[in-house]
Amino acid sequence: MGNSALKAHLETAQKTGVFQLTGKGLPEFPEELQKLAGNLRTVDLSNNKIEVLPSFIGSFLQLKSLSINCNKLTSLPDEIGKLKKLETLNLNGNQLKQLPASLGQLSALRALSLSGNHFREFPSCLGTLRHLDLLDLSKNHISVVPAEVSSLQVIEINLNQNQLSAVAPELSCCPRLKVLRLEENCLELSAIPVSIFTDSQVSLISLEGNLFEVKKVRDLEGYDKYMERFTATKKKFT
Repeated sequence: MGNSALKAHLETAQKTGVFQLTGKGLPEFPEELQKLAGNLRTVDLSNNKIEVLPSFIGSFLQLKSLSINCNKLTSLPDEIGKLKKLETLNLNGNQLKQLPASLGQLSALRALSLSGNHFREFPSCLGTLRHLDLLDLSKNHISVVPAEVSSLQVIEINLNQNQLSAVAPELSCCPRLKVLRLEENCLELSAIPVSIFTDSQVSLISLEGNLFEVKKVRDLEGYDKYMERFTATKKKFT
């Protein structure tokens, strides 16, 4: 990609606070963006070939949305935790296996999308994210939802298309959790914690494509209680 084209995008970003350069085969994060760190609110570098997110990303203190979907990232720098205004972080379709602990400092984060990466374990640093509404971990290799999830503040968790065989009952303690997506995993009916039906706030759980017939879920203790929440939520939106 020519310098003149990049220059044009930089000039636009200077005026608008938005830098979008997708599908251009960029091998690295444009260093020139450092000059605009003070006023950029949105950066979208999806569908490129970026392997490393540079540590200077920590200087983009006004950033509200960062999208680096479908690149070649294998890790994130600790400095990402400095982005105190970041509300949306989209990292779908990379090669990430874990997150830096500093990610737990993104106090404004509302949506974290990590679909289609290489996670084998549920990320442990997310319990401190008090405003996180959506966590998308679909299409990874996660096998267990651990007890530590009880501290999560999310409204929706998407774990479709993983390798889940166990779900900790503590998941039902998530105070704001309303939507739980567990489709196309390796779950037996006995692995679904009854407490999700009896004691949680969950009003939509999707379980298609596991190792049992979905209609058998109706026989679980607390299913009627869950259906009351489901129906009440449905009424709100009709």
